[in-house]
Parts: sequence; structure tokens; C-alpha cells
Amino acid sequence: MRQFFTLLLLVLLATSCAEKSKIPVYAWTSGPGEANDQELKIRFKDYKDKGIDGLMYNGGHDPATYKRVGAIAKEVGLEFHTWIPTMVQGKNPKLKPEWYATNGLGESALEKPAYVPYYTFLCPNKEGVQHFLAELYGSVAEVEEVDGVHLDYIRFPDVILARGLWDKYGLVMDREYPQYDYCYCEQCTNDFMEKTGIDIKEAEDPAQVPEWKQYRYDLITNTVNNLTEVVHAKGKKINAAVFPGPSIAKKLVRQEWNNWNLDAFYPMNYNDFYLKGPEWVGEMVAEEVVAANGKPVYSGLFICPKPENKTNENDPENHGLLPEELGTAIAVSMQNGAKGICLFTPERMTEAHWKAFEEAIYKDYSEQE
Repeated sequence: MRQFFTLLLLVLLATSCAEKSKIPVYAWTSGPGEANDQELKIRFKDYKDKGIDGLMYNGGHDPATYKRVGAIAKEVGLEFHTWIPTMVQGKNPKLKPEWYATNGLGESALEKPAYVPYYTFLCPNKEGVQHFLAELYGSVAEVEEVDGVHLDYIRFPDVILARGLWDKYGLVMDREYPQYDYCYCEQCTNDFMEKTGIDIKEAEDPAQVPEWKQYRYDLITNTVNNLTEVVHAKGKKINAAVFPGPSIAKKLVRQEWNNWNLDAFYPMNYNDFYLKGPEWVGEMVAEEVVAANGKPVYSGLFICPKPENKTNENDPENHGLLPEELGTAIAVSMQNGAKGICLFTPERMTEAHWKAFEEAIYKDYSEQE
């Protein structure tokens, strides 16, 4: 009889666990700012209790920060990945001014960045840049508490902005314009000419030269694959935030990420930036899963921080998924093959978002179409 009740208890426990199975959830977040350890622990535990499994954490370049914050994240049961921009770097004594990218007008991204002041992109074709990045990510990957390195801004500046951003910047980006097209530094144009025999500076329209596009795709791909070797040598995982597609990624920011040797991909399927509804997220995930060729895809979802103000908000970067749209975006992500989702950001989630989120993450999407 005792064996019967023991077996019954095990069955009930298994059933309970099955009912609470959930999709994997990650979140982009940053800090620590002035927060002390106890404040961080409370915040991270809240994330864990709400269903978040891991963090993509932006805390600067200092490995000591990631050791401290990572220990707290691990204590509450969260995975911990360091979210550090790659090609976008501000002024730094380790970086020479001539290492920054140059646009088609000959302007340096350091001196005259496109769109916004922080768009100070490095040129991926400089040996010094490659050494700087390898040292940066290698030192962070050595931190015991770090599970993985998460690349961001691993691309060129947007040669064409997402359609939803045109009005914000007062632009009509119906083609590639030279002031937004990078990199035309002497090393890049000379190396390209030596490789292909094409003097891109003499081309009537560089946007119509497919070899020039491919050359820039390959510069970023080589950078990623070099960093993958560095991080893997430390025994850690490496992944990246990428633009959707990669059809959109290639067209807008020169990311041919289907050729990157990463462990996982986190496409930023921010539908509002493309003037699309939440169903569009599923279309992108379907393409992304094929492109990832068996590597996990975590669908990045952009949250609207103030749903009641969305229709009156002019800045699309304050738009995003409404609570009533979040469930749809999660469902179509999972139904089209995503391994899980990633929130941008938990701080933007309202109570209504969290309620819709909880309903969505505990559903079984394996049998749904």
C-alpha cells in the first residue's frame, strides 16, 4: 500500500510539473547603477518568479561588474549573459581615431556619427579593432559567473533605417545614400580593389555593386567568427542580437548572420519599427529558424512601456507590443520554430503585460499551427 501511495505521489508531482512547463524566456536589461546587492537580488528574484530564465545584462566593460552582478543572478537561478555593444564604441584611450568607420562622403563616424551621437561605429577591417574586441570579450568570458557573451551592434550603421523610423529623423530612405553608407576608409577600399579589381570610389552607384555589399557582409562575419573562437576558448557560449531575417538584416545593416558561428541568435523582431502587426513576428521567425540552420532562435519582442499613450506617442522607440498583442507575438514565435523569446525590456512591462505574458509562456505550442 505504501508503494501505491508513493507511486501516486510521483505521478501527481510529474503531472504538476508538466502543467507548469514553460517556454524559455530571456530579457535584455542593464545596470547596476547605484543599486546595492540586496536591491539587485530583489529585482532578479522578481524576474525569476515571473518566468524569466536568463538575462542579457549590459554593465559596461569591467569584468568585476559582471562577477558581482553575475553572482547575484546565479544565486536566484538566472542564466547570466553579458550584453556588450561590439562595433559601437565611444572615445577610448585604447582606440585610435583612425579605427572608426568612414562613410561614402569621407566622414568619420567618430567625428560625424549618423542619426544619433552614440553611432560611433568602428571599422571591422582594422587589426587594432580586432585585438581590442578580442581582449574585451575574452576578459569578460573568463569570469566564472558568466554563462555566455552576447554581442550587440555587431554591424555597420543602418544604411537604410527601418520604415517606422523615417519620420522621426525626417528622412526618406528610398535608396542607399553615401552619408549613411560605411566603410569607405582607405584600407577597406584598397583591400576591396586588390581583392576584386573594382575601384568602388569610381563606381557610379556603389549600392549596385554586389561584390561591395558582400565584402562588407564578410567583414562583419569574420569579426563574429573570430570572437566566437575567443569566447569558446574560454569555455563559454556566444550569441548575438541581430536584425530580422536575415533578409532585413542584410539590406539595412550588412548582417549576413546566417553565416555566423554562434551558439544562438536573438533577432530583434520589433514589429512596430517596420509598421507591422504582431503576426509579422511569426513570418520573421519562420525565416530566421531556417537561416539559423539548427541553432536556437530566441524571438526578441519590443514592449510598449505606456500602452495608454501609444497612439499619441510620436517616437516609435516608445511604441511596441501592447498587452493584448503580446500573447500573439509569443504564440507566432513559438509556432514558427523559435526556441523561446527575449523581452526588451522587463522594465517596460506593465501589470497587464505581465498577466498576458504569464498566460502565454505556460502554453504548449508543439501541437499548434
